[in-house]
Amino acid sequence: MKLHPSVTQERIMERAIAGMYGLDNPGICRACGEDQEGCEPDAEHYTCECCDANEVFGAEQLLIMYGG
Repeated sequence: MKLHPSVTQERIMERAIAGMYGLDNPGICRACGEDQEGCEPDAEHYTCECCDANEVFGAEQLLIMYGG
């Protein structure tokens, strides 16, 4: 699956850093680009609260997958 155009490497990096150094548990939907909370760093295929696609991935997992 391709990333939604709003999901940039900079955005993935920002969310991953927020998860590492804060109390956030960020994830991003690859289908619609919406941020999701409550995701494990290595989350894959969680259901998106906005579009119902099973395309929410943890920010750190996206960083690994798409190179940051």
